[in-house]
Amino acid sequence: MLTGVHYIYILFILIVLVTMALKRDTIIPCILGIFCISLYASKDIAFSVGTIFNSFIVATKELIGIILIISIIVSLSKALEEIKATQLIVTPFIKVIKNRTSAFFSVGIVMLILAWFFWPSPATALVGAIFLPIAVKAGLPAIGVAMAINLFGHGLALSTDFVIQGAPTITASAAGVGVIDIIKEGMILYWTMAITSIGIAYYMLERDIRKGKIRVQTDIQDVESQTYTKEAKISAFIVPLGFLIDIVLMFMLDLKGGEATALIGGTAIILLMAICFINYKKDCLEKITSFIQGGFGFGIDVFSPIIPIAAFFYLGQLGPFVDSLGAGYLPETSQGILSDIGLALSNAIPMNKFMVCSIESTVGAITGLDGSGFSGISLAGSLAKVFGEAVKVNVAALAALGQITAIWVGGGTIVPWGLIPAAAICKVSPMELAKRNFIPVVIGMIVTTIVAMFIL
Repeated sequence: MLTGVHYIYILFILIVLVTMALKRDTIIPCILGIFCISLYASKDIAFSVGTIFNSFIVATKELIGIILIISIIVSLSKALEEIKATQLIVTPFIKVIKNRTSAFFSVGIVMLILAWFFWPSPATALVGAIFLPIAVKAGLPAIGVAMAINLFGHGLALSTDFVIQGAPTITASAAGVGVIDIIKEGMILYWTMAITSIGIAYYMLERDIRKGKIRVQTDIQDVESQTYTKEAKISAFIVPLGFLIDIVLMFMLDLKGGEATALIGGTAIILLMAICFINYKKDCLEKITSFIQGGFGFGIDVFSPIIPIAAFFYLGQLGPFVDSLGAGYLPETSQGILSDIGLALSNAIPMNKFMVCSIESTVGAITGLDGSGFSGISLAGSLAKVFGEAVKVNVAALAALGQITAIWVGGGTIVPWGLIPAAAICKVSPMELAKRNFIPVVIGMIVTTIVAMFIL
């Protein structure tokens, strides 16, 4: 059952979407949305004003891990750039990455493999730090690197999740089918989504580069012709070695998700200290402070406009809503505003194979708007079970469709607050990255939904 809180949330989602379509910033609509939802629920102006700040705190708590890992990696990158060790690190990849196309797909495939085994967050930090300079030198702009990392990692890898199997396990449990069924029956849909979205994204990127709409950096120094100090060579050796050891440890100790990210972050800090000591000797204490300040300054600069936007969309989840406003403002049976909206939508439309696929896809996308991706796949699985039994279609394939749309939207390919890691590590605007991904991903979801209608 939808209440006034739900309808106000829907209204402000529409306002935010229109604002984005007009290519304007959405911070003010999001803040007004938080205030109006709280005011309607509590009927208390002072409380509602305070809710704005509380929602910012909740959003910051949700994002703090990403903020820290990005800030630390950028601190390390700044140190490597100052001693010119970055160029040395990427030299082995020069023979493989010769042009934009090879750069885009090399970055993407490496990201895909690492994300399958260790989750996209730590993989983003690794791939971005190592591949960004050489990809840019090969003619791929930084936004293209971010797109490759994002689409292959937070899109394809996370939505399939063949190795860790976190996503299909959650979906399968809710749908009442086996995990292997979600993977097997959804295989055509996974690759339809990936090939369509990634193919269109690269075509549009290449087209805009040729038209001059995206500037390709041409002032990259030839890394093979430079001379380097002994300290820089040592630094360029220990950094890849350190991250390689991390990869081995993650595999041997079965570290994934937050544990793997923590290992990467801690390693980056240790490497930063070692580099400062090797290269700056007695000045190392002051230099590391300077690099840390630069890295965290970059992190705050990137995340500051995202937090108010994320705060509004996090209200769509039950936990953050209660943390921001408190309990008692939603029906007792509520699973969160976004989940409630998706469930109401599914109950309001007549059922047949074509409508079922459309609803499953749409509900998955709606629940992904909170930037999580995983928050909506339980609902997608549950709906697939109900729909599958009602119209006698393949439940596992239908559940896989909902999993795909929920994660491609919420996992971080078209909502700015969900794709911050790739944008930050490549030093591009999350908003700009979201805009470039939007059309390819939406077309991919439409094509995948149509394919699902014929294979169920």
